[in-house]
Amino acid sequence: MTIALNRRTMLRTLGAALAAPAVLAFPLHARAQATLTLGHGAAPGNPRTLAAAKFAELVTQKTEGRITINIAGSETLGNDAAMLTSLRTGALDLTANSQGPAASLVPEIAVLGLPFLFSDAAHAFKVLDGAIGATLAQKFEALGIVPLGYWDNGVRHVTNSKRPITKPDDLKGLKIRTPADPMTIDIFQTLGAATEQIAFGELYVALQQGVVDGQENPLANINSSKLYEVNKFISLTAHKWESTPFLMSQVASARVGADLEHLQAAAKEAGELQRDLSNKAADQTLAAFKSNSAIAVNDVDRTAFLEATKPVAEDWKSKDLGPFVEELVAAAKA
Repeated sequence: MTIALNRRTMLRTLGAALAAPAVLAFPLHARAQATLTLGHGAAPGNPRTLAAAKFAELVTQKTEGRITINIAGSETLGNDAAMLTSLRTGALDLTANSQGPAASLVPEIAVLGLPFLFSDAAHAFKVLDGAIGATLAQKFEALGIVPLGYWDNGVRHVTNSKRPITKPDDLKGLKIRTPADPMTIDIFQTLGAATEQIAFGELYVALQQGVVDGQENPLANINSSKLYEVNKFISLTAHKWESTPFLMSQVASARVGADLEHLQAAAKEAGELQRDLSNKAADQTLAAFKSNSAIAVNDVDRTAFLEATKPVAEDWKSKDLGPFVEELVAAAKA
């Protein structure tokens, strides 16, 4: 009997000794290891692509390797709308998405694209980094999405294969691809164009095959996706500005725990880089386009476009989002 008791005591002591190193190896403040996937639709070389890579680098640094970011660009995981669906279910962790598809979840974000609302990206971010951005963040959070910031999707211009666009009437009779964004659709239908929604990854071929005559995008996107190869005419309409909402699934935010603060800091730094790259890319791309004899770049009658698109703003003020429209317009004028 005495021998059996001693053996049990010895086994308990040995078990405690073996368990001790495990306690030391995993202190209470340790954070979970996690690998997250970031999806986006931009082509290589695009400011969105470069900033996503910087974000992944910063996350590794700031979390001392605990969190790793895998990047899937060029619509590898589907178009922006599909990635937003995956984000809400937790199948995708992060996405640098687009304003149009995001408006299907948070309709208020479409209002940022009111025609000629912002003079430039700096003006837009002055508004978006304040109370307007906070309101949008609350809307996303209610849907299980954590906004990590708003990147720049640029001031947008029109390209087409038929003719220069110098005045609104020049758009009549043209088939223009737009994203699935209600604001952009309203703008171009108001200007007399026929609109069609085509995934960005399919746009080059659609233009090449004449499925649509033209499209609208910031210069950086036109350049990185080589849309100028199939659309000779680039008209500097500057009809609207758009954001790139950088979003995280609440499922993923729970997985990273206390490291969320490091991801937020990395997103802020990467966002500043992306905004700077986007601004520089617009200037450099415009210069390159103007020096290319195969491309025809033209200015437009801005006053005529301003007048022609006024009904768009008035129509949106009369909708359910009217109060937010009024708040945003007031913030833009302040």
